[in-house]
Amino acid sequence: MTTKQNKKSALIIATLSAFLGPYMGSSINIALPDIGETFSMSAISLGWVATSYILTAAVFLIPFGRLADIYGRKKNYIIGISIFTLSSLLCAVAHSQASIIVYRVIQGIGSAFIFSTGTAILVSVYPPNERGRVLGINAAAVYIGLSIGPFLGGILTQAFGWRAVFWVNVPVGILLVLLSAILLKGEWAEAKGEKFDLLGSIILIASLTALILGMGNLPHTNGVIMVIAGILGVILFVVQQMRVKYPLIKISLFTKNRVFAFSNLAAFINYSATFAITFLLSLYLQHVKGFDAHYAGTILVAQPIVMALFSPIAGKLSDKTEPRFVASVGMALVAIGLFLLIFVNSETTTLTLVLYLMLLGLGFALFSSPNTNAVMTSVDKKTYGIASSILGTMRLTGQMFSMGIAMLVFSITLGKAKITPDLYDQYSSSMSYIFVIFTVLCVFGVFASLARGKVHKIN
Repeated sequence: MTTKQNKKSALIIATLSAFLGPYMGSSINIALPDIGETFSMSAISLGWVATSYILTAAVFLIPFGRLADIYGRKKNYIIGISIFTLSSLLCAVAHSQASIIVYRVIQGIGSAFIFSTGTAILVSVYPPNERGRVLGINAAAVYIGLSIGPFLGGILTQAFGWRAVFWVNVPVGILLVLLSAILLKGEWAEAKGEKFDLLGSIILIASLTALILGMGNLPHTNGVIMVIAGILGVILFVVQQMRVKYPLIKISLFTKNRVFAFSNLAAFINYSATFAITFLLSLYLQHVKGFDAHYAGTILVAQPIVMALFSPIAGKLSDKTEPRFVASVGMALVAIGLFLLIFVNSETTTLTLVLYLMLLGLGFALFSSPNTNAVMTSVDKKTYGIASSILGTMRLTGQMFSMGIAMLVFSITLGKAKITPDLYDQYSSSMSYIFVIFTVLCVFGVFASLARGKVHKIN
């Protein structure tokens, strides 16, 4: 197989798998009520069906990225997609609430393998001057998965029941295993021969678990305790990494690689300031505006559609100009969009909100793929897997931090009260406070993005 054919095969495989994860995450939310009814699950148990997958994927990303660098990215990818496919099958035939949660944990493990290798494989086969374009296509697949997930999940659940949401992953997963084994030639294991840091992995997994669970439980006391424990665990992890010969993460990536450090910081800030937007506006549209779930979802889809359309263009731009400029413009547009959302209330028209969402979508598109391009171009081949995994971890922890901020504000302003008509104005005010915080965060994100320095000179 020619290099050109191998590049094309890698792009097809990485793009399909980039679609699967977000599709699974967004489509499952539509199926949750039916799953709860089938197994008579409480709200807390049902919440674990959704969060167990995200939590597991987040905490295993970095260890699996390191394994991929040592033992081979193609090998790890095939293992991951096989686990994801098998666990999807198990979820589809689950017979109890305990079994579906366990199978979702296994599915998260499979996703961690996939997320830690997909981008790394792309970067391994494409030269620096083409990476932005293919990473943009990859990002577009993520956004298409996010936007089509609720729509397709709703159709499948309504027509065939919630199990169909998982069944659809099985043939796609089998296809990806076959394509990877047959079409993807070569192996990428530039860190082959180095030892895997098991102790560091255990410390990191425990720390991230405490940190992410804590963020999800703020501002409750147990949430604060877990966040503090998680932070202390991360400090212990950093100290331990500086003392081992073959660390899980080279701390010098953050201390001596300005582009890598600030690009990851920008990613964390971006997701911290934006992930809760859909959650907040979904409640606003259904409660304050009185729209049904389907119509609310149709309005919210404006954002990921724009993201999907402009991500490949943004990625290509970052091949020709410095990613920090493209990404920083994107972050600035997001900050403007968030600032405009501060003033959303019961009188805001649907068209106005859609325009705000389109502006945010354009900002996300301009930020995401150039930022990923900057991260992956700033490291050597030996650390592609771990670099991709660190960026993924920043994304997932940022998402949890975003929800933690929203829950903290709601706890202070609304307490445990349900959102009833007499509290609609109070909910709108609370939402505005949250968007003020997000706007300030995003402004800092613009400076973090600009501070990263030049990328193209590295090559």
